[in-house]
Amino acid sequence: MAAILLATTSPANADLYLAAGATSENTAALKVELDHEFDLDHWHPQLSLRLGTGALLLSSDHDNGNLAWLITPAFRYTFTGESGVFVEAGIGASVFLDTRLESRELSTSFQFEDRLAVGMPFASGELNASITHYSNGGIKQPNDGFEVFALGYRLPM
Repeated sequence: MAAILLATTSPANADLYLAAGATSENTAALKVELDHEFDLDHWHPQLSLRLGTGALLLSSDHDNGNLAWLITPAFRYTFTGESGVFVEAGIGASVFLDTRLESRELSTSFQFEDRLAVGMPFASGELNASITHYSNGGIKQPNDGFEVFALGYRLPM
């Protein structure tokens, strides 16, 4: 569903999202995505849905690192007032090129992506801090999931 909605959204309407951080294994992480926000006013005036797709690049001291393709939906709640502070939560999916990350055995290329973020408008875009957990959800053992802690910036295009 997320892929269909993104496919029907013109790239001219998509925002660029960049995030940098580190994993729970102290591996450097960089996320590059295009995403779009959909109003959910019919449910609640402060609720929206962000759908994104892009790549997660992970460096490594021990091997060539790893790369994942991401589908990242997130419900967003924007608090009332002039600050524009928001929280986001979502469960997405990812496909990794390698089933290993440092000392962790992911077992499957497919991983779920559970994400929590808090942010606010900054300059012409948005600044946020996020934590994302990657895990195969017990599809196959071992299930050595990991987290990515990141600071991100969303730039309207």
